[in-house]
Amino acid sequence: MAKKKGERIFGVETEFGCLITDDLLGSPEMAVEMIKDYVFHELRLGAIDLHARDDVFEPAQSGGFLMNGARLYIDAVGSHLEYATAECRSLKDLVANDRAGQRHIVRAIKELDFQDGVNVYNNSVDHFGGHTFGCHENYLMRAADDFLNSSVQLLYPFLVTRQIFAGVGRVGGHALTASGLRPSYQDVMDNPVDFIWVSHVYSVEPDQSVPFQLSQRADHIIKTIASRVRFNRALINPKWEHFYSHEGMTRLHLLFGESNQNEYAYALKVGATVLVLRLLEDHLIPEETTLQQPLLALRDVSRDQTYQWMVEMSDGSTIRSVDLQRIYLNAAQAYKGESKQTDWVLGEWESVLDGLEKDPMAMGDRVDWVAKRKIVEQYMAEENLDWTADALHSVDLEYHNVDPEKSLFYAYQEMGDTTRILDDVDIITAMTDPPQDTRAKGRSKLVEQVLARKGTKFYLFDWNGVALDRHTYIEMPDPFETYENPSPEWGRFIK
Repeated sequence: MAKKKGERIFGVETEFGCLITDDLLGSPEMAVEMIKDYVFHELRLGAIDLHARDDVFEPAQSGGFLMNGARLYIDAVGSHLEYATAECRSLKDLVANDRAGQRHIVRAIKELDFQDGVNVYNNSVDHFGGHTFGCHENYLMRAADDFLNSSVQLLYPFLVTRQIFAGVGRVGGHALTASGLRPSYQDVMDNPVDFIWVSHVYSVEPDQSVPFQLSQRADHIIKTIASRVRFNRALINPKWEHFYSHEGMTRLHLLFGESNQNEYAYALKVGATVLVLRLLEDHLIPEETTLQQPLLALRDVSRDQTYQWMVEMSDGSTIRSVDLQRIYLNAAQAYKGESKQTDWVLGEWESVLDGLEKDPMAMGDRVDWVAKRKIVEQYMAEENLDWTADALHSVDLEYHNVDPEKSLFYAYQEMGDTTRILDDVDIITAMTDPPQDTRAKGRSKLVEQVLARKGTKFYLFDWNGVALDRHTYIEMPDPFETYENPSPEWGRFIK
């Protein structure tokens, strides 16, 4: 399928937290295995992997591709449930496909009769355990040799400051310490996967110096770029892989991001990032737009209680994050008029920055951290609590419950206090239907074909190709193509 000027492929991977409140249901690790198995074996919503995608991290039967083009699986590092959206061109498709995955999880929990003892969250931090979970963004971009060495410096300022509208907010903070620098021998033996390729380990302590901040992840980011990220979390994790690579394009894997509950914030975050990556490729970002210390600025912006969000530039000058974002926005006006989606992003990006400058706390309908802070402060007033109360962490967590009947965010949305970009029917449709303009459509048809078979036979699914049996392999190298009618013209259809 032909792509329009400026169109990109994007997708998001969300790692979920699981909390067990009924000891009879076992451990979180057991619960997420049962949820995954129910989705594939009972609901038959996807084709579970018969092969190991990775002998360590994704062994056989750990997950698979769903009929809606997405992938649901258990990541062996931490044994957490993870959902990767289908490849998308449309922001609306992306958000709908993401929410559809959460609905599948909720359905499995309810039909397993686990709803009173199992809760799944799309938050990004464990307040008491000190763990952090990812919400990773993937973008198709030009594979430039100098990207990781030079031009990426022009991306950091955008990533560091976009949290003013993309942050999901959190109560309190964490401080990373060097105590317990190395795991014990027994730790490694008990949890070998957790420590593979780990060069060092930090410990985490609560930090009471900040009552509330914009980002759940900012306290845990210690590198700008890193390939080994278990205890070395970075803004960017280089993954120049074949999954998205096509015609000089490759996948950019962003680690610093969080799972937005608000549909609008989710779409704007991804849409603005797409435009900034285009600016980077087209050399339209001013060279002086670099930060003195990106990681220090990341934490300072997240923790700034004045909402001035000042950052220091490489020349020693300072600028508000709102104004730094406007530099990118003004440059991106070069793409105005290309498509309705581009114009929506440009218009809403400007509107959000204007709103944050005027009165941040009036932005609860569009910005997650604002909505969460309002909910927390209302609870504090009702219960006569201050910011040191442990109960606030529970309120923070329940904002991210993926079950609409339990989530504080969905209660907020039900009252009409959020700006939506979807209707509920869009989510219901996305539970079974893939995006109609990417290769997810063709892969989805092949998943349905495999599910219609009687008995288990050989098959193999990957993002860029499918083996239907031991003699038939269908290549899907172009993520913009739908591959809905297999033929020798678009791939290797071998019999």
